[in-house]
Amino acid sequence: MSGETAGTSGTNGQISGETAETNGMNGWAAGDATRRAVLGDEHVNRAVAGTTPFTADFQEFITTYAWGEIWTRPGLDRRTRSCITLAMLAALGHEHELAMHVRAALRVGLTEEEIKEVLLQTAIYAGVPAANRAFAVARAALEFDRNEEGGDGRTG
Repeated sequence: MSGETAGTSGTNGQISGETAETNGMNGWAAGDATRRAVLGDEHVNRAVAGTTPFTADFQEFITTYAWGEIWTRPGLDRRTRSCITLAMLAALGHEHELAMHVRAALRVGLTEEEIKEVLLQTAIYAGVPAANRAFAVARAALEFDRNEEGGDGRTG
């Protein structure tokens, strides 16, 4: 576990409040708290509501391991993890996940300018076609976010 916490999001991409360790959270509980802090309750509630017996094990897996074990590690803050995630999703062409993580990046404190810089960096190391598509996906996600959240470009 980590020193990241399960409270409200701060400006540095970390969370203020009790840590998962001191709060006695297991991997799933810490993961659920982190997932909600990064992606938002609305997204997580939709994912949980859509869980079927076929997908239940996968939901438990990503909540426990991706969000509860990896995103809560102390070695990187959430802003840095978000930058890495954006770059990897863009490089691999995972557009649906990229759009979701562009909005999550805003939630953990990245600016649109920083998201742009991550995608420019990705163009050099993953290729211009991957970054070109990533810019289109990110632009649409940012525009959607501005329209949904009253024009300030931030979620949550």
